[in-house]
Amino acid sequence: MARAQGIARVTPAALILAGSRRLAGKGRVEPVAEAEGVSHKALIRIEGATLLERVVGAVRGAGLERIAVCADDPEVVALARALGAEVIAPASGPSASVGRAFDMLGAPLLVTTADHALLQSRWIGDFLADCPASADVALVMARRETVEAAMPGSRRTWLRFADGEWSGCNLFLLTSDRARAAIETWRMVEANRKRPWRIAMRLGPGTLIAYALRRLTLAEALARLGRRIGIAAGMVAARDGLAAVDVDKPSDLADVRLLLSRRRAA
Repeated sequence: MARAQGIARVTPAALILAGSRRLAGKGRVEPVAEAEGVSHKALIRIEGATLLERVVGAVRGAGLERIAVCADDPEVVALARALGAEVIAPASGPSASVGRAFDMLGAPLLVTTADHALLQSRWIGDFLADCPASADVALVMARRETVEAAMPGSRRTWLRFADGEWSGCNLFLLTSDRARAAIETWRMVEANRKRPWRIAMRLGPGTLIAYALRRLTLAEALARLGRRIGIAAGMVAARDGLAAVDVDKPSDLADVRLLLSRRRAA
């Protein structure tokens, strides 16, 4: 695959994850969907558009033409098709679903989620432009100060490194076939989440100890993990802290609606 400075010359396909947690045996819809009276949070409406419509629009606005939605909820499937997206049935979990889609769509592949309520086309464009040319896998991360400046009071899960605290942004890029190794590692982490010693053995105790002591920057940790599994892994710092905001719970949805209403009023 030919690569230029930043993203590959080939325009990526896009995968939007919108599988149901009930597939993993949860037995009920997500709390935020239940609170909104819909079967899946991708169907929640914000300012007249569903979350899935907003995400598909942002991806398409970034110039990505081949878009697939990983979904099993009948209403989400119908909406995805109405939006001109391909539909891929979910597998047993997020990592397996991404693996299935990667087999079908190939590299390069941009991966995001249907609950990325504030996703903007320019964020995707920035990611593709800033992606390290050598990376087999890359992801967007946001610094805590950037997130809190954009949405004060936002409650995120922070990863602590030598260069500060970071939050994921649900934006990933699989640029080569070697990315399969990262998907397999993700699958291993999912399968062994109740057996952390197995994860430690696979990822390397040295890396985990260095992380715990905050001796690694985020970029260094990703590079070390990538070498451990046989790939080149990179990251891009989000230019807008709102890229870290998704809708996992009712309070997230309230925050997003308040932000957008304030923007509209301004």
